[in-house]
Amino acid sequence: MKIALPDQTGRKTDYVLSGTPLPLTSLSSHPSRIIYSAAHVVADPFSATDPSGHAAIDWNKTLEFRRYLAGLGMGIAEAMDTAQRGMGLNWSRSLELIRLTKAELPDARIGNGCGTDQLDLRDVSTIDQVIDAYLEQVEAIQAVGGRIILMASRALVSVAKTDADYRRVYNIVLSACDQPVILHWLGEMFDPALAGYWGTRDFDAALETVLAIIDENKSRVEGIKISLLDKEKEIVMRRRLPEGVLMYTGDDFNYPELIQGDDYGFSHALLGIFDPLAAAATHAINRLDAGDICGFRTILDPTVPLARLIFRAPTQYYKTGVVFLAWLNGFQDHFIMLNGAQALRPLPYFTEIFRLADGCGLLRDPELAVRRMQSLLALYGA
Repeated sequence: MKIALPDQTGRKTDYVLSGTPLPLTSLSSHPSRIIYSAAHVVADPFSATDPSGHAAIDWNKTLEFRRYLAGLGMGIAEAMDTAQRGMGLNWSRSLELIRLTKAELPDARIGNGCGTDQLDLRDVSTIDQVIDAYLEQVEAIQAVGGRIILMASRALVSVAKTDADYRRVYNIVLSACDQPVILHWLGEMFDPALAGYWGTRDFDAALETVLAIIDENKSRVEGIKISLLDKEKEIVMRRRLPEGVLMYTGDDFNYPELIQGDDYGFSHALLGIFDPLAAAATHAINRLDAGDICGFRTILDPTVPLARLIFRAPTQYYKTGVVFLAWLNGFQDHFIMLNGAQALRPLPYFTEIFRLADGCGLLRDPELAVRRMQSLLALYGA
């Protein structure tokens, strides 16, 4: 099977598909690594609402994808940045998504994004406003029986003056959580508005603040997801976490090595890239559980170039690549996104994703993927 793909000058050459679709395998009931996929949402393309405003969501397709992830035994990180939280998905619809997913999959492992995005940053001037916003979301999520992933706050970074402000906020918010939470350290490459989070741009100083917060709240912190795209920083922090506090890698560039671990420990995973890579992730973890480290790396290592392409700078636009692959693979019938985000990457980005996904066995129905790729090329006049 082949398809004519254009290069950056528009000249077409035949690309011959060579990948073999990966088999779908579910995780064991007690895998050695906890694996969360931060899942995307499916827009409703028939809504009359402007996609640049508050575009409608296709709830049926959105929940269908979550059933697919849960069927593979994966955890779901709900209403996170992969779902375009704060970039097309506001708090009210995030809460609706959290409620629907909980009702649809009551027994699944689900962590829910909890932040302060109901605030208008233009109106935020005090730390107390940030605390109240966090507590409002904590209460709403816990009211439906949801567990919490405590996300970084744009509002907090806009008003906090020192590391003491962060410690005060997190100590108060964590005291209101009825189950241990996962903290989320999201780097500015994912959200430029979070530059200087924890009161400093210096990693070492920020690390001390986070570790102090965790140490003061050990019974309320299950773990922390670190998303800095720097494996050395993650390893440094992983080795300093208190006993019983888990590291969840959010490193979409170096996940095979970090999940495998070293003589001192390993990372679990809470990754946006495990939305399109779900089939590879479960297959690889099963090999790791069987003691086949070579097999684990043989499956996951070839996916890294694809992940690095999807998450290339500007990294916050990675959702476009995630949803593109969901469309190619038939998880949704269109390539339309909240906030019109399908237009935020150029055509060569999509053609290279197609090639790399094929090579990794991630096109589950190659004939369908070719037809859909051809329709996209026609839209671009190719």
